[in-house]
Amino acid sequence: MYRFSEVKYNEASQTAEIGAGLVWDDVYAALEPYNVNVVGGRVTGVGVGGFILGGGYSWKSNQYGLTIDTVTAFELVKPNGDVLTVTQSSDSALFKGLKGGFNNFGIVTKFTLKTFPQTQVWGGLITITAPFIPQVAAATAAFSANVKDPKASIITTYNFLLGQPGISQLLFYDAPTPPPGIFDDFLAIPHFTKNVKTRSFSSLVLAAPANVTYHQRGVFNTASVLEYTPNMLDVVLNETIFWGTRLSLFGTGTFISYDVEPFLPSIYSHNLEPTAFPPVRSLGLLPFNIYYAWLSPFHDEFFHDAARKSAQQVMNAAMAEGQSSLLGAPLYPNYAIYDTPLSDIYGANLPALQALKAEVDPTNIMGLAGGWKL
Repeated sequence: MYRFSEVKYNEASQTAEIGAGLVWDDVYAALEPYNVNVVGGRVTGVGVGGFILGGGYSWKSNQYGLTIDTVTAFELVKPNGDVLTVTQSSDSALFKGLKGGFNNFGIVTKFTLKTFPQTQVWGGLITITAPFIPQVAAATAAFSANVKDPKASIITTYNFLLGQPGISQLLFYDAPTPPPGIFDDFLAIPHFTKNVKTRSFSSLVLAAPANVTYHQRGVFNTASVLEYTPNMLDVVLNETIFWGTRLSLFGTGTFISYDVEPFLPSIYSHNLEPTAFPPVRSLGLLPFNIYYAWLSPFHDEFFHDAARKSAQQVMNAAMAEGQSSLLGAPLYPNYAIYDTPLSDIYGANLPALQALKAEVDPTNIMGLAGGWKL
């Protein structure tokens, strides 16, 4: 069987075989000598297996779609012990189920992904203090509304640390130098720290300290939105301050974070084959990520409840703004809080996925594992 910790590049097929036990840092380092890359995680320390099985938003998603849209094969250990390679031609239903259906159908030990040429890239991390947040919001809203270059991407993160809000701004361009104008508004904002330059893709991924809260307690939650308008970004700032203040004072909160992640509306158009997630590809949904970290297990439910309420507040604001097509829109499973109803993730795909699960795993062996259970 394939080892969990291997990466093999196949130049003839322009694919990479990637062990499920790796983190993306390892994958990018292994592929770098070949000047190719895959559609994978955006920050350091993210595991390959769960990331892909849940969908996978990438720095390269504007160009190629979600990571699952670039998977050509899964090596799967079925609950009965059989080991097989699952492709579109070998088993289209199971292939679809594995693309967003997590570990419900067995243990995936290897992924085969399409590769793409990779040059040096431009980008990195800028940190910005509270007085300049309005300028960041204006630049983020303008980027979301106006930048159509699929090589350009950002993550604007609203943080609450040391009693006040601040910004961690990640910029990315998939070439050594971006065209003039795309990032000028961000670069003109006074910064606290700045690490933006031409660099290797691996270097860019390592630029953000995404693993700073390792070994602490944490929770994610999400809302789906269609656009990041100035009003929506005001809501995000208000949520950052409201919950940051309360969770820091009353709940041992160490890190309160809200990720604004604009993508092009065409993000789901790169794959015409059905996938478990997203169940609807006609909407260019934007994932919005809430992340809280804290120290004491006695405050778990306090933080979980805050994450639920905050996500609902963001969704309510989007709906009030006129984003009415969000009603019933699917939630990104890699960000959704643990008790999210499966129908809110898989929508109309859920009955077929549950039937597939019953067929592949009739005695519910995979029910012994964690994660979303069909």
